[in-house]
Amino acid sequence: MNIQDIKNRFGIIGNSPLLERAIDIAMQVAPTDLSVLITGESGTGKEVFPQIIHHLSARKHGQYIAVNCGAIPAGTIDSELFGHEKGSFTGAHEARKGYFEVANGGTIFLDEVAELPVETQARLLRVLESGEYIRVGSSKVQKTNVRIVAATNVIISEAIGKGKFREDLYYRLNTVPIRVPALRDRKEDITILFRKFAADFASKYRMPTVKLKEEAEKLLIDYYWQGNVRQLKNIAEQISIIEKTRDINADTLQKYLPETTSSKGVAIFKGEGGELSERELLYKVMFDMRKEVSDLKRIVFGMLQGNTNLNDESLENISPDVQMSNKPVVQIHPSIISRTAVSSEENIHHHEEVQETLSLEDKEIEMIKKALEKYKGRRNKAAKELGISERTLYRKITRYGIEE
Repeated sequence: MNIQDIKNRFGIIGNSPLLERAIDIAMQVAPTDLSVLITGESGTGKEVFPQIIHHLSARKHGQYIAVNCGAIPAGTIDSELFGHEKGSFTGAHEARKGYFEVANGGTIFLDEVAELPVETQARLLRVLESGEYIRVGSSKVQKTNVRIVAATNVIISEAIGKGKFREDLYYRLNTVPIRVPALRDRKEDITILFRKFAADFASKYRMPTVKLKEEAEKLLIDYYWQGNVRQLKNIAEQISIIEKTRDINADTLQKYLPETTSSKGVAIFKGEGGELSERELLYKVMFDMRKEVSDLKRIVFGMLQGNTNLNDESLENISPDVQMSNKPVVQIHPSIISRTAVSSEENIHHHEEVQETLSLEDKEIEMIKKALEKYKGRRNKAAKELGISERTLYRKITRYGIEE
């Protein structure tokens, strides 16, 4: 059986080398009894790999049990996994077999294994080392012959550092690691997956299939996909149900793509060069702040020269936080107004500040023009190259009167 056969059998879609590498490792490790740890972000489809491993192993005729460790309360997880004796706790009206006893001779898939309490992790380590466990409320040691495949979207090394995961258990589980790639690392598969989901929902809801125009496909590919395949499927379903037109352009698609954020709450837009570094983001913030301060200085300078008739157009460069409704932006003290006859030296100083502001504007205009030229007027591509949203880019194009 080759990789394509596996894809067809388990409904895996995509031709990414990273995805095929993960499938290949699963195929190679399946005939053994080694423990496997599957890692990857939430929504990448990790749950299909334990099924591949089980069905290609000698245990394929045994039980396959999938356990979501994060969905079981800490107080009952030991009973679920290892069973309990009658009367061992309130509500234990009869003895119960645990998953390790039921799956004897088969495979157990422990999803979200990093959510297990530390005490349960110690019990699991014993099963991995000796195949032994004890029911809750019993002193009798029991044996089981179960293969364990675990998965997590948590960075285990960080969990170990925080004392939330046992290091010895990690090494036992991680005999063979399988890394499932994030959707943003499988760009060649994004449009294929969308078409498949769109066709499935068209059949399910008995309606024509939605199709993406070229610019919409490019927007789809460049998106960060923080929720991975699960998020893509969700968006395909929303568009299939809500949109009346079946040909989806970039503007329509944009409404369904929220801005993604990093763990620190900083907006992320991925362009050709990849994700913006924190240093680049900080630079952009400082650049914008400096520009707003320079704009404010220019307006004050204009007022000192006698141009006190400020209108909306003259204030358009100042951020909303600085503006005050129905009030002047800057209230000039009489002693300052009296300085309209400033010395030539001071005039030169102010003039230099204005020229600096204009220079910054020129640089920004130049950067926008270069980005638009590079991507032949495609705003979504240019915006991601500049590290700003497409909405912000449109506002700047209008403001500076840039011809596309």
